[in-house]
Amino acid sequence: MMRNINVEHLIQTPIEKQKIEIVERKGIGHPDSISDGLSEAVSRALCKEYIKKCGVVLHHNTDETQIVAGRSSPKFGGGEVIQPIYALLVGRATKEFEGVEIPAEAVALSAAREYIRRNIVDLDLERDMIIDCKMGTGSSDLRDVFNRARVPVANDTSFGIGHAPFSELEQIVYETERKLITDLKKKIPGIGTDIKVMGLRDDNDITLTICCGMVGRHIDDMDHYINLKEEMMDYVTDLAMKRTDRNVSAFLNTGDNEKCGSVFLTVTGTSAEMGDDGSVGRGNRCNGLITPGRPMSMEATSGKNPINHIGKIYNPLSTQMARDIVKAVPEVQDVYIRLLSQIGKPIDQPLVASAQIIPEDGANFASVRAETEAVMDEWLSNITRITDMVSKGELDTF
Repeated sequence: MMRNINVEHLIQTPIEKQKIEIVERKGIGHPDSISDGLSEAVSRALCKEYIKKCGVVLHHNTDETQIVAGRSSPKFGGGEVIQPIYALLVGRATKEFEGVEIPAEAVALSAAREYIRRNIVDLDLERDMIIDCKMGTGSSDLRDVFNRARVPVANDTSFGIGHAPFSELEQIVYETERKLITDLKKKIPGIGTDIKVMGLRDDNDITLTICCGMVGRHIDDMDHYINLKEEMMDYVTDLAMKRTDRNVSAFLNTGDNEKCGSVFLTVTGTSAEMGDDGSVGRGNRCNGLITPGRPMSMEATSGKNPINHIGKIYNPLSTQMARDIVKAVPEVQDVYIRLLSQIGKPIDQPLVASAQIIPEDGANFASVRAETEAVMDEWLSNITRITDMVSKGELDTF
């Protein structure tokens, strides 16, 4: 099967050799990430329910979750939520299939509550958050596109973008948020889940600016708060220096005015408790980062159906392609993948599958092109692997 795979030599300075690089990650407790997480949890739960009751994944899209901030009164040693956070699960789902009723709203609410309990660990779901659900049904034409062929056909004319490898800064920014939650929080429970990491590389100087909602009930007073900040900055600096020989500086909660008693203190560990709303798709791309120096798709990935929604398939697919190309072709410095669909056409036959490659100096580009095409064709030939991986939670979407 012939596919329109196009591999070109990109004449551009590799990201590591550019003077300025900016990278951001919004942690799992950021309101936008909570929206992403809830949407994806609901989609995965619906996939399981559809397979259990009908033997196949049915049409759904749950990518419109909204977070409305609550109101809180944080303080050292305690605090309370005055007005709960409100989460609205919005989307489309198949609720009946060949006489079988599917309790889509009940499945969605159960999945959302379990996600919050497991991930936003400092939030009391019984008191601090209201989860509501408004689930409609999909349009008949899109449901028809969903079931029309053996190989799923695209539900939209859209594109997905991925890149590899991660730069040093990208690795550092991603790992900083992850390690603060999975590692240091065990020692310092006052670390909240709402962490934003902004990384700047100015030539060989890396600056990490971290915003973290600290949990008041685990912090005794201002001196304790200040000591924890210093411990966190030392941890982040040491972690980053394992990834780079560049100079590293870390700053935490730079908006604090400790003399006036104004610091980033929370009750639940997330700013959604007071002032910060959230929406799906406003945060990390499917590789877990926001990278203004790289090509990106602005489409949300979380919550879209994993069968034929291009936003759900081509974004993680392009990322996996790029990573496999880097592994298979060591002469590649940077690779950018762009996949474009046409609505109604088989998803394994994109209108174009483009790879832009910055090769190592002296590389044989004909060989690089051939190996790259082989990797891309292999992924497109087995494109439903992405559906399986996403449905089983093997691939992150934010």
